[in-house]
Amino acid sequence: MTQFLKKFLGMNWLMVLVMYALLAFGVVMIESAARHLYIGEQALKEFGGAGRWYASMQQKWIIIGSVVYFATALIDYRWIRWLGIPFYFVGLGLMILAMQQDDSVHRLSIFGLSFQPAQLGITSGIILIAWLSQDLPKLHPWFALPFARISVIASIAAVPFLMVMKMGDMGSALVWIPVVVVALLVTGIPFRYLTFMGLIGAGLLPLLYFVVLPMVSKRGPERIDTWLRMLQGREVDTSKEAYAPYNISMAVGKAGWKGVGWNAGPETGSLHAKAFIPKDTAHNDYIFAVIAEETGFRGGLIMITAFAILMVQGLIIAFYSRDVTGRLLASLVVALFFAHVFESIGMCLLLTPITGIPLPLISYSGTFVVVCMMLLGLVQSVWIHRAPEASSTEFGKIA
Repeated sequence: MTQFLKKFLGMNWLMVLVMYALLAFGVVMIESAARHLYIGEQALKEFGGAGRWYASMQQKWIIIGSVVYFATALIDYRWIRWLGIPFYFVGLGLMILAMQQDDSVHRLSIFGLSFQPAQLGITSGIILIAWLSQDLPKLHPWFALPFARISVIASIAAVPFLMVMKMGDMGSALVWIPVVVVALLVTGIPFRYLTFMGLIGAGLLPLLYFVVLPMVSKRGPERIDTWLRMLQGREVDTSKEAYAPYNISMAVGKAGWKGVGWNAGPETGSLHAKAFIPKDTAHNDYIFAVIAEETGFRGGLIMITAFAILMVQGLIIAFYSRDVTGRLLASLVVALFFAHVFESIGMCLLLTPITGIPLPLISYSGTFVVVCMMLLGLVQSVWIHRAPEASSTEFGKIA
């Protein structure tokens, strides 16, 4: 049996099956969620509707992502880690270019591909944190000190975090917080340090909310204020700033156990069919509202269970990893997925403010699907290469 075949058969196939089940479910729901969009007469005649066009495009991204996924999984992650530094600085450079574009969501188009550089920034940051946390202490014992480890992790995260906040993309910026917290926990930062940083962070919250946030984000304070007023039952304008949170939460709340059915029409009372769910973002940011309304509580529960299985498998892989880099890679990817799932679903349930963040593997988000599959491929690589390499002496004995 060849080494390639051993690696292929040794993959965590439960994780693979759950990932592709979520991807397939996402394609089906995108077709319903994007039906109100206009894609041009020619595309409309060819595909018969915007929903089918977006579903077809998502399938193409999944095919590209599959190539990236299996390539990343079968290559030893210890080789991929060397891409951390170039990816990180390329990501920062692309974010600077995106900030100069006249685009509300700060996208870049390269070779016909449209993407948000913030996604590359956090991906490269995860790889860089995982690599440096293991190898820097080998250069000098000072890097093994808690203060040095905190400084390295904070420095890597702070630059892209502040740049994304400057872009006004609060959702993508907030994802860094659980990633950094998990990185500090996995690298073994003492509890007293974590407690001290938590107290300092809590003390700075008023300053961050009333001074810093209005400077870097125009919509952030308004969205948080609207969310707080809705939680308190105070009056809000459901035709303006509260339009999206009110309608998506109503769609989720009235769905019941079974929902109104996939691709349901206005006669069923579907808010999505009546275009009350913002149509421009129903297929990406607000797709959970469409899922909950059309498939009901059972559909949402099955999807969340699938995400839970995926993330638990990631934690198991982190436990069995052969080194700190592998443990961090798997743990930080799980933290990233958890943050995206919690934010994306939470804003549809009024658990969190509207942040505008895609649901991994489900939402139509172009290159983000490829990024998610690449990150899961890294986790698979940690699993496939979990066994420590035998030394030359051991190889001699085997021979």
